[in-house]
Amino acid sequence: MGVDLDLESISEATSGAIGSLLSTTILYPLDTCKTRYQAEVRGNDQARYKNLSDVFWEAISTRQVLSLYQGLETKNLQSFIAQFVYFYGYSYFKRLYLETSGSKSIGTRANLILAAAAGACTAIVTQPLDTASSRMQTSAFGKSKGLLKTLAEGTWIDAFDGLGISLLLTANPAIQYTVFDQLKQRLLERKNKTGSGSSPVALSAFAAFALGAVSKTVATVLTYPAIRCKVMIQAAEDDNEKTKNARPKSSKTIPGVLCAIWKKEGILGFFKGLHAQILKTVLSSALLLMIKEKLSAATWVLLLSIRRYLLLTRGRLKDA
Repeated sequence: MGVDLDLESISEATSGAIGSLLSTTILYPLDTCKTRYQAEVRGNDQARYKNLSDVFWEAISTRQVLSLYQGLETKNLQSFIAQFVYFYGYSYFKRLYLETSGSKSIGTRANLILAAAAGACTAIVTQPLDTASSRMQTSAFGKSKGLLKTLAEGTWIDAFDGLGISLLLTANPAIQYTVFDQLKQRLLERKNKTGSGSSPVALSAFAAFALGAVSKTVATVLTYPAIRCKVMIQAAEDDNEKTKNARPKSSKTIPGVLCAIWKKEGILGFFKGLHAQILKTVLSSALLLMIKEKLSAATWVLLLSIRRYLLLTRGRLKDA
């Protein structure tokens, strides 16, 4: 039995996935409010939600506060798998690049390409879960269905709604983690110059949080119009509009969504909810990276211990 596993990549993936799970759970009500606010496309005089807080007050007034957590299990499953696949792929591609190129460091351009490749793998694997969680969040409060029933409402092709934009949005984590890695590298180099001793220098929780916030803000601002289009494509149909007119399939395409935003909200509509997106994603990513930095060392030690145990067990079996 081989135990020559890529422990470094697995350690990065595991700590990243756990960090994502915790940050997603903590901030899920905010995520639900943000998604419902982004999904609505109406003129200012007809909009149900004038502000992000209107979604929260609607849940309170209808006594459906717990509905702010509808779809949490699916979102956590999607988030855990996505972050594991992403961090594993990102770490693996970086190591492979360094081995094949013979370089000692990765430049910004190569870092962007590697991060985008890892993001593309993640998007393809987790797209049905991503679509289902968006539909659950945008369903009427108290009327959200389970994962299987949500996916069963359409074909498997419908489960991959928004995949094109998801692939386009691989630029978001690519930008985020490239900015984070570059800032982290410069900060650690500065600490190494001023510090003493042979022990490696690690980021503090506050530094990891701050760098995560800055890197995600940059990525979010640059890619936000695509983010909102994706939410609208994946959103559940409004029950009231279902009874009036069935929404044409063309409105679920990128051109259809772009046309709807332009006609009903104008150019500023492409940035509707940007503040909510930044608030949620910056807090989520900052928490994720902070938790990941703190878990990485412990995860590495645990995996080394498991590897040592397997090696010892294999040796005993051979001796027997």
